[in-house]
Amino acid sequence: MMVYPRVSLYALMLAAAGIPLYIHLPRFASVNLGIGLGTIGTVLLLIRLVDLVQDPLIGWAIDRWPRAQMAFAVAAALGLAVGFPALFMLHGGPHVLIQLVAILILLFSAYSLGMILLYGRSATLAQDASEDGLMTLAAYREGGMLAGVVIAAIAPTVFVSLGAGSQGYPAFGLFLGAMALASVAASLPIWRRPVVLGARLSLAALGEAGALRLLLLALVNSLPVAITSTLFLFFVEDRLGLAGAAGPLLILFFLSAGLSVPLWTRLSHKSGPRATLLIAMPLAILGFVGAAFLSAGNLLGFAIICALSGAALGADLVILPAMFSVALTRAGLRASQAFGIWSFAGKLGLALAAFSVLPLLQSHGFEPGTDNDATALGALNFCYAVIPCILKLGAIGLVLALPAKERPS
Repeated sequence: MMVYPRVSLYALMLAAAGIPLYIHLPRFASVNLGIGLGTIGTVLLLIRLVDLVQDPLIGWAIDRWPRAQMAFAVAAALGLAVGFPALFMLHGGPHVLIQLVAILILLFSAYSLGMILLYGRSATLAQDASEDGLMTLAAYREGGMLAGVVIAAIAPTVFVSLGAGSQGYPAFGLFLGAMALASVAASLPIWRRPVVLGARLSLAALGEAGALRLLLLALVNSLPVAITSTLFLFFVEDRLGLAGAAGPLLILFFLSAGLSVPLWTRLSHKSGPRATLLIAMPLAILGFVGAAFLSAGNLLGFAIICALSGAALGADLVILPAMFSVALTRAGLRASQAFGIWSFAGKLGLALAAFSVLPLLQSHGFEPGTDNDATALGALNFCYAVIPCILKLGAIGLVLALPAKERPS
């Protein structure tokens, strides 16, 4: 059916404002705009204060006006279409920080609106509201997300190879804006489907449905990939000395994630989501441990780590949101409001990562693109490999604490 490919396309558009933004923004802001890493981390965390109020309100509004879902979908795309070119065409100056904050608020607000709408309408967009139906929808949605991440992660490198200036970022912004417009135009039919709504949301209802523990798991589990995404370019270019290899390695990482989605989906149908997560998460641990001991210039070793880590990410992305949807659907709760909280948890993880590791690196003397000493590179190694490993172990503990039945609610 054409609904699922259109869901993938809309997800592809939104993906550019998630992990890729955290991959490119620290380097763009520090190198092109002259803003310190500590300042960038603080800005990203402070913007989450807006999300703390905004994301649940967006979820409430989507459920309050279900007939306006097409208008919401278009508004999200227009926000991205304006915000991306504005961001990557910024130039350094006395007011650049204020401009950066305003544009990031626009981008993250548009991203929130689109993401909460897409995830909150899982029961509406799925062929049926069973666990298998929701898991299949999640596979298409996350497949589109991962395709969007790959495109957005490597696009600046591609534009540089084609002769674009300023590290390819202005062309990148225009490209993402055009992609947002094209994607929403092609996906408009999915927003004409009759809306499936549930009962009012409350903390007590979320707790009874088992959704609160899934929210906590989502937050803790988002931190390792948030940290590695934020530091990926620094680790590849400054710690490993593999200048020019970041683009292909990002492709390998997210391609591995995308190719693993059907595998994790089938395994979840057969063994249950909890058991599947307990198989996938140790792969991420192996990746973090391996990265910590890599020597400079070891391209093959890091490529293997990217493949393992990417495959582990595929399980996280497809299974956790589907488990949350299943819990909400079984309890008959309004999903958009709940995914407003889910969206905030995910973005909080990215912001906490930037706020914690970027100032830490700056305090140890790390500067991107320069000849860093052993202390600075050691701090980068610790932040990129050791901290995520500890956090992932915490996430595994939370999965073990889920109900042992094969299909937890």
